[in-house]
Amino acid sequence: MSVSEPPRFLELADRTAKPRRSGVTHVIDKGMPAAGVEALLTSLGTMVDVWKFGFGTAYVDPTVASKIEVLRRHSVKACPGGTLLEAAWLQGRTEAFFDWAGGLGFDCVEVSRGATGLPAAVKRDLIVGARTRGFEVFAEVGSKDSGHAALPDEWGDEARRDIDSGASWLVAEGRESGTAGLYDRGGAIRAELVDALETLGDEAPVIYEAPRRDQQAWLINRLGANANLANIAPDEVLAVEALRLGLRVDTMSKAPLIFQRTM
Repeated sequence: MSVSEPPRFLELADRTAKPRRSGVTHVIDKGMPAAGVEALLTSLGTMVDVWKFGFGTAYVDPTVASKIEVLRRHSVKACPGGTLLEAAWLQGRTEAFFDWAGGLGFDCVEVSRGATGLPAAVKRDLIVGARTRGFEVFAEVGSKDSGHAALPDEWGDEARRDIDSGASWLVAEGRESGTAGLYDRGGAIRAELVDALETLGDEAPVIYEAPRRDQQAWLINRLGANANLANIAPDEVLAVEALRLGLRVDTMSKAPLIFQRTM
């Protein structure tokens, strides 16, 4: 597969390059074949930073080891979903989880408590344990229950404690549906939660789960082309990059050029 040089005749938003801490595109894999991962990253690997095996799929995917090897070749971080670690905690098998993840070659883990109500203190212990074992930690804030009250002060306090425990990244819960945590049941963003997380500084950049185009556009228009976006479907990677650059109507008004019709 040949990859052509990009054209240069338009002025576009400045984009960061890998390895990066801003402008991250964090993909959710819900069962993509290994050959599809290879094909996608061969053409678009420079646009993908993190590959999350959604929820518990890594545990049942027979090609997970092959996929992780592909991700390593393309400098993409491999991360199992936080729900899988929560399931291990429920069964008293967190040490076995870490052994399994390390043995497969995962370089990251997501530590969350949105699926099970795992106590915040246990979450912090898991972050410390994961860091001790050499994992890069993505700490997720928020509940998967769309009826759960999402309070900015609580999100901010939990995120700060996660950072102090050793989290390298924060993840704002949005689910793969975009209808919980950061969003209301209709998918509208709770701007006050974004404001609370953005005050935390750069110690642990925030990645916003944003599976829907309107959510991605809101975050890009609010935070800029290099907003960190997660739960991006593999077949949407190129579309999200166009959105970042002001090449879709949703973000064109924020592009560096004022597009003016000529007569």
